[in-house]
Amino acid sequence: MEGEKPITKHGTSKNEPQLNKYFRVAIKTQANDLHLKVGQPPKLRLYGRLKDTTGEIMTQEKMEQLVFELLTPAQKQTFIEHGTLDFAYEIGDEDRFRINIFHQRGVISLAARRVSANVPPFEELHLPNTLAAICDRAQGLVLVVGPTGCGKTTTIASMINYINHTRSCHIVTVEDPIEYLFVDAKAIVSQREIGIDVRDFEEALRYLMRQDPDVVFVGEMRDDKTVTAGMRAAETGHLVFGTMHSANASQAIHRLLDLFPQDERYLTRQTLSLALSAIISQILLPCIKEGIDRIPALEVLLANPAVRKLISDGREADLPSVIRSCQEEGMQDFTDNLCTLVKNGSIDPKDAYNYAPNKDELKMALKGIRTSTSGIL
Repeated sequence: MEGEKPITKHGTSKNEPQLNKYFRVAIKTQANDLHLKVGQPPKLRLYGRLKDTTGEIMTQEKMEQLVFELLTPAQKQTFIEHGTLDFAYEIGDEDRFRINIFHQRGVISLAARRVSANVPPFEELHLPNTLAAICDRAQGLVLVVGPTGCGKTTTIASMINYINHTRSCHIVTVEDPIEYLFVDAKAIVSQREIGIDVRDFEEALRYLMRQDPDVVFVGEMRDDKTVTAGMRAAETGHLVFGTMHSANASQAIHRLLDLFPQDERYLTRQTLSLALSAIISQILLPCIKEGIDRIPALEVLLANPAVRKLISDGREADLPSVIRSCQEEGMQDFTDNLCTLVKNGSIDPKDAYNYAPNKDELKMALKGIRTSTSGIL
């Protein structure tokens, strides 16, 4: 396809875009996000909160100068026509940024999410060893779910990089936009960006099997076509990763089925019960340990025979009971994980209660009491 490169990239030079100095401040301070808005000084998100910098107040003229200096003619035309633009940006070999520029009240604003140039391993992300076992599976659909900004993309990137370093295979990613760049290790990794390497998800997935993949990352499961392609690939011997916005495994299944017309949901449910490998639900909490900004709490559902039967029968509400009763298999529920994080001094009990799916259950768990699990089949 014709078009600009998937990543706008600038090294250090006298003629480099002025925005680079703001990005370098974000890198130096390890900020999660940079926000530029007319009438406000530049703001950085540090430890989950927006903080003012000592930079100058942004004017409309300054914003236009900063933003348009960054864009190619094609990107500028797209922004003018649609009022918003997403793209990835890289400074030399330093960290990368996922940038959105948009109009609000007739002026330009910018929000940039910093994405580290290095893909962190599970240990640095404080993720459980169960994720490695999921990555070692030969096939199946793996969903990583949670709210916006909970680290889903980083978790999947870590999982893909684990496979990259442990398995001789072909990994194909379809992303909008590309956020982490993978360097081929034991595997080869082919990364396709929507709007640059391929027109849209539907077209990318249509030709996916011709590219001989072993592992596939299809980004967000946003419509029935994406889900159908993902399940079909999982059924035919591929390990498929995708993300969704949902609070837990039960809700993820409901939302996935809601993408389909009513008359197709029964068949989709049966297909999902066979194709699913795991659902990882994640939230990020403020960490009170020195040197750690935020730490994840996870629910991990693994598709064993009991899970498959519950999905097939439409009994997603019983999945939490399976998770609690099968923790020796590697499953994990939010309440137990929050309890562990409180007891090992990682999170404040107040934050644990704020994020707990059931505050009473967490209170009992912190006292060493867990509700018994009833029969599920």
